[in-house]
Amino acid sequence: MLRRLRISVRIAFILALYSLGAYAEDRYIVKITGDINGIAQRYGLTVVKSLGGSLSGYHVLASSGVARHIVVNELSQEFAVSSAEVDKHVRLPGVNSASPIHPDGSSGAATSFSSRLIPYYNSQAASAYVNQPATDVINMDKAHTLATGKGIVATIDTGADFTHSVLRNSLTRGWDFVNNLPNGQEQADVNQETTPILDQETTPILDQETTPILDGGTAVILQQETTPILDQETTPILDGKKFPAYGHGTMVAGLIHLVAPNARIMPVRAFGANGSASISQIVQAIYYAVDHEVNVINMSFSLKQDSPALNAALDYAASNGVICVASAGNDGQAIQVWPAAYSSVIGVAATDNFMIRGTFSNYGSPLVTIAAPGVGVITTYPAEHYAQVWGTSFSAPLVSGAAALLVDMNGQTNGTTAVAYLSHATPIGQELGLGELDLYQACLAARQKDD
Repeated sequence: MLRRLRISVRIAFILALYSLGAYAEDRYIVKITGDINGIAQRYGLTVVKSLGGSLSGYHVLASSGVARHIVVNELSQEFAVSSAEVDKHVRLPGVNSASPIHPDGSSGAATSFSSRLIPYYNSQAASAYVNQPATDVINMDKAHTLATGKGIVATIDTGADFTHSVLRNSLTRGWDFVNNLPNGQEQADVNQETTPILDQETTPILDQETTPILDGGTAVILQQETTPILDQETTPILDGKKFPAYGHGTMVAGLIHLVAPNARIMPVRAFGANGSASISQIVQAIYYAVDHEVNVINMSFSLKQDSPALNAALDYAASNGVICVASAGNDGQAIQVWPAAYSSVIGVAATDNFMIRGTFSNYGSPLVTIAAPGVGVITTYPAEHYAQVWGTSFSAPLVSGAAALLVDMNGQTNGTTAVAYLSHATPIGQELGLGELDLYQACLAARQKDD
């Protein structure tokens, strides 16, 4: 009787699949033991791809014409299915045409950049980048008397600009899961018609609008709170709707390099320049990074709902000794977002240069492990530019850089011991976890443990 009922339910499911034409194609991440083709055929699904290597058993399936919760519920009842979830997507907003325009150095601009180049380890960098106030807040110069970084920091992001003079000696080959290509080049989606505009003289545009435009489901959010305020008179005139996230990965990489100049940075590209990604791409990126023996993974994005596949990927990273760092999100609330909320991840909130929480930054336990500057920090931007940025996206890489310093101090540092070392922070209130990042004190703690 029960078997007949199950068969009837499956028949009804398949009929619904073909009769409900209001839904576009949806994709799902499914982990199974056994034959994926049999399960896909039974439910009228298409196998988009089967993930290999350490992700063996995971598959991406597609359906059209049926509500996503029906698909997930049906698949979850299969004995061979360990987990099933929607492969979530996001679209980020473009440039806000109503945003104020402030030429660099004007009274409306947040900071006047100095274009003077000074030596910074293996490159020449703008003094405004090297000597910005945030470096004093986190005690960076003093920490560099103890450590300058070691190992590999992976960035799960939009890639990085391998030609940028500040970064090119620190970047190491990753992978582009958007286009299935090696390296992880930031410019992969930007054609020759749009890249030359970076050389034109324009004024910067601030975009304070950060609410994502969702395409159904739950969003993976790249937290790029402003378009870049570039050095001197230039800013990209990129199509804000087409390339809203362009430069995000290079900006993240620049902040890791600032803190840990002798660490290697591996761009693992899961997000396109249009700001979109999927959970399956992010999960592939995490496994790729772990299997290529990185020491730290930086994740400057957030998800409003838990993901079993993402959680499993980060557990895999932690079990391999990888230190995982993520931004706490920019809703200005005491809420949970993932991956920062996972116990295996160091969640990072944003403060200004006076150690006061940025009004946009999420806060509270257990989301936030530690805080770091994320209000008007200066970092690298593609095509030899620099940018000033706001958001927890840019606080997280400062902590990822800190993790690379700790690896330099003690090669056995993992996620658990990293938190212990980072606990030697400046107390600034319980809502921001351990407090404000103090690189010097964290390095001292790691050295003492190593002794």
